[in-house]
Amino acid sequence: MSAKTATTEYIATGRRKTSTARVRIKEGTGTFTINNRPHTDYCKTEQQRKMVISPLTTAEKSGTIDVDVNVIGGGGSGQAGAIRHGLSRALEKMDSELRSPLKKAGHLRRDPRKKERKKTGQPGARKRFQFSKR
Repeated sequence: MSAKTATTEYIATGRRKTSTARVRIKEGTGTFTINNRPHTDYCKTEQQRKMVISPLTTAEKSGTIDVDVNVIGGGGSGQAGAIRHGLSRALEKMDSELRSPLKKAGHLRRDPRKKERKKTGQPGARKRFQFSKR
């Protein structure tokens, strides 16, 4: 049997629009992978990169935590929001002292906005067909 030091892994789920992110964090060197790719490679825009690492910046844990994310569904923006939400929840599980700064920054709030469904008798969710009086 190997004498392996057991580091506790914290798992949390984050959601945004139709995206779901399963986040695993543990003490380490600061690696950040999303779907087995580095986060700088996976996130296409600078805005998404900043959004994804913002909970770590708020908690001041940037280089000390290894983050492994598995994200499915939605587009780039929704996935970035889901990762941010999941990472915040995992950090809170890791250290309950981080709850207030994360909450103050708005990272623990689940963004409820979703695409509204298309209604019958109209071409979209809100748009109506042209009305003719005569």
